[in-house]
Amino acid sequence: QVQLVESGGGLVQAGDSLRLSCAASGRASSKYGMGWFRQAPGKEREFVAAISRSSPTYYADSVKGRFTISRDNAKNTMYLQMNSLKPEDTAVYYCAAGDIAARQEALYDYWGQGTQVTVSS
Repeated sequence: QVQLVESGGGLVQAGDSLRLSCAASGRASSKYGMGWFRQAPGKEREFVAAISRSSPTYYADSVKGRFTISRDNAKNTMYLQMNSLKPEDTAVYYCAAGDIAARQEALYDYWGQGTQVTVSS
């Protein structure tokens, strides 16, 4: 079992930056692929970024070049550095862990509770 807790969300203005953190605890959490997803009001949850244990990374086209995913296996923590934020980035952001880093949410076994990111124009 792996527990995930996100933090770092908040209200910012367009163009600002935020860094989200996802602290993992539980059995062998550092061995998992991890990802970030987001869900905006009235929309389905969508893939944002993913990172494998050995750190190859994957991004949605909508965030490529603005967001950076990273992880510190020694601290069992994953991060999402979000720069040049846009109002359309407003969503609840979720971290997830699974056997592999993937774009498909069905491949993740564990989820955090989510953290709200609101970007005002």
